[in-house]
Amino acid sequence: MAKSPSYWLFKSEPNVYSIDDLANETKQITSWEGVRNYQVRNMLRDDIKTGDGVLFYHSRIEPMCIAGTARVVRDGYPDHFAFQTDHRYFDAKSDMNNPRWFMVDIKLKQLFKTVVTRAMLKENKTTAQMKVMARGNRLSITPVTAAEWKAVHRLAGAKAK
Repeated sequence: MAKSPSYWLFKSEPNVYSIDDLANETKQITSWEGVRNYQVRNMLRDDIKTGDGVLFYHSRIEPMCIAGTARVVRDGYPDHFAFQTDHRYFDAKSDMNNPRWFMVDIKLKQLFKTVVTRAMLKENKTTAQMKVMARGNRLSITPVTAAEWKAVHRLAGAKAK
C-alpha cells in the first residue's frame, strides 16, 4: 500500500536561493543540497519521499514568509557536493562508501500570489503551532501536518495542490 504524502517546510535565504530561482530552473527542478545538520540529514535520508509536499519558506528577510510550494521528485541520495574539494559544501570527513550528507530533488508546484508571513501564521490557530514558529527553532527543514498544509494554502488564497 502506498503511503500518503507527508508535508515539510524547507527554509532558504532568498539571497542564496529563492522560490523565484526555482521557478527559473530548467524544468523548475532543483536539488536541496548543502544541509549540514544531522537531524535534518536524517529527515532527508529516511523520511522525505517522492510525492511529499514542500512549503518554500524565505528566511532572513523581512517579512519572513512562505512564498509557495514544491513537490519532492527524488528520494534522498548522497549529497555529491560533500565530495567536491572546490565546492562550498565540501566535507573532508565525508566518505563515498558511507555518505554523511544527503539531499532530495524538488519541483515547483506554485508561487503564492499572497505570501504567508510569520505574522499571518502566528494569528491563525492552526499555523501558530507549526514547528517553524517554535521559539529557538533553527532547523532548515521541519515537518508540517496536513491541517497546517491546508491552513497555509487558505491563508495564501491558493488551492492545496
